[in-house]
Amino acid sequence: MKIVEVAFTGYPVTDMERARAFYEDILKLEPSRIFANGQWIEYDLGPSTFALSNMAQEKWKPSSDGPAVAFEVDDFDSAVKALRAGNVKFLIEPFESPVCRMAIIADRDGNSVAIHKRNVG
Repeated sequence: MKIVEVAFTGYPVTDMERARAFYEDILKLEPSRIFANGQWIEYDLGPSTFALSNMAQEKWKPSSDGPAVAFEVDDFDSAVKALRAGNVKFLIEPFESPVCRMAIIADRDGNSVAIHKRNVG
């Protein structure tokens, strides 16, 4: 077996309307595809896809323990400012490493989401 790419990253949610408000209004993602009467929403991000679903709520539940996605942003400081303005909960405050700047936030279901900016050069 040879894995060639990440096909998609999926997040379980309990309330699709509330989840879409978070990901579309606060994080500014734009839906690419909507399936299963709105129970599966996909957002194309470069060569990968991020998906939300509330199709299997009994078996696939939101959790701060996983899954984990890191969204690369163009301006880290502006992103943090916008998240704070949107009253988004920070699980890990912004920090810097030798290779990036990052913060971990919670979506409205408690799923962890990383906001990330690679260091250039």
